Amino acid sequence: MPRKEPSHAPYSPRSRKVRILATLGPASDTPEMIRALAEAGADAFRINMSHGNHDDHRRRIAAIRRLETETGRPTTILADLQGPKLRVGRFKDDKAELRNGQRFVFDRRKEPGDATRVALPHKEIFEAVRAGARLLVDDGKLVLRVTAHDAETIETEVEVGGTISNNKGLNLPDVVLPLAALTDKDRADLTFALEEGVDWIALSFVQRPEDVAEARRLIGGKAALLAKIEKPSAIDRLEGILELADAVMVARGDLGVELPPEAVPPLQKRIVEAARRLGRPVVVATQMLESMITAPSPTRAEVSDVATAVYDGADAIMLSAESASGRFPREAVAMMNRIATSAESDPTHYARVHFTETLPDATTNDAIARAASEMARTITASAIVCFTSSGSTARRVARERPIVPLLVLTPSMRTARQLGLLWGAHAVRTRDVHSFEEMVGKSKRMALRHAIAKGGDRLIVTAGVPFGVPGSTNVVHVARLIGDELDRHRAS
Repeated sequence: MPRKEPSHAPYSPRSRKVRILATLGPASDTPEMIRALAEAGADAFRINMSHGNHDDHRRRIAAIRRLETETGRPTTILADLQGPKLRVGRFKDDKAELRNGQRFVFDRRKEPGDATRVALPHKEIFEAVRAGARLLVDDGKLVLRVTAHDAETIETEVEVGGTISNNKGLNLPDVVLPLAALTDKDRADLTFALEEGVDWIALSFVQRPEDVAEARRLIGGKAALLAKIEKPSAIDRLEGILELADAVMVARGDLGVELPPEAVPPLQKRIVEAARRLGRPVVVATQMLESMITAPSPTRAEVSDVATAVYDGADAIMLSAESASGRFPREAVAMMNRIATSAESDPTHYARVHFTETLPDATTNDAIARAASEMARTITASAIVCFTSSGSTARRVARERPIVPLLVLTPSMRTARQLGLLWGAHAVRTRDVHSFEEMVGKSKRMALRHAIAKGGDRLIVTAGVPFGVPGSTNVVHVARLIGDELDRHRAS
């Protein structure tokens, strides 16, 4: 029996093309607040596995799915794995003061530390560290330089001193550590997230393509994989990571700890450009509206920062503590929505987004995607309608950053949900088509139903013949909505 079309009222497309990813937390975990964030503009929700327990996460996921059922809008859920956390040991007096220029030792002894030494419970660091490498403590507030090391001790000179206290975090920006990106906790969290049916898994602590390959093997096709670019070693092997990941995130907070602050903006642009060229969705994250954790409005610099990511053509922009634990979660989403909408309304936006050249591969699929984008601009179409089962065609079209919205029609709810991180995509789950005439007719009905087009408008339609075969996009067609079709739609 064919599946019936949804009976709920059609949901309106977003007026902007960049997506908004909002992190859930104590300030935003009730069904009422989750609905408020969606209504304010959130397209996708991030579940941060570093905080809370599985019961908390299960409750939030269930609330998102209930909202999805009520509204009919496929809603994206991303589970962000914590990754390895490197920390120093404990101190006799819970803390110690380090002076610039003094000698300080990290060792493998179990005794509490003092102003001369502290335990470091990570043997992998002793194996990989080298003379001259930096050790950054407490998000880079303290900087120590390795002067000598062996299997049991790491001697350092303090370059930037201060207070060091129990279990503070440690970063080694100059060293590729022999650590897997997935800890035992991450594996348990991954199993939980997949059982709960999340759409994306975000992988932390990515240093090399092999980290992504291991995570992909464990996911087994049950979710899409996003690699977080937060370590300098990942930058060195960016192309290989992009080849294996389904999407990437510019994790600016951790990048800003391990790199000089002035190095982060050009790296952000480099990562966004590389991801766009390969057709991988790219998320720009961390501290985008940081002041709105405690204030009802952002700084002008933060507004400019968000707009810059939009002008660069990022697929999605993310809120972290602003929506998870801040005082104004709904206002932060609404503000991000307004900033993005304003930037995309700028007459120069199209040209700025296309400053990055995304050359198509020598394939029929890419040729069709490029042609659809060019045709939409040439004939002033209202939308590009894309039939897809896997989402591959939609990603190819989105890579072109067309001037019009992308109406994605798919029989797969998994695909529709995953496309919530894709630039310009308005995904609708609907029955598949089996003929050319059915394809054209459904394109027109859905464009009218979701208020993407009106009578007299043109649509660019892409699909694959034979229908229902993934990866076979080979048709591009211009359809026009005429008056009697509009009348029939209104009557229905």
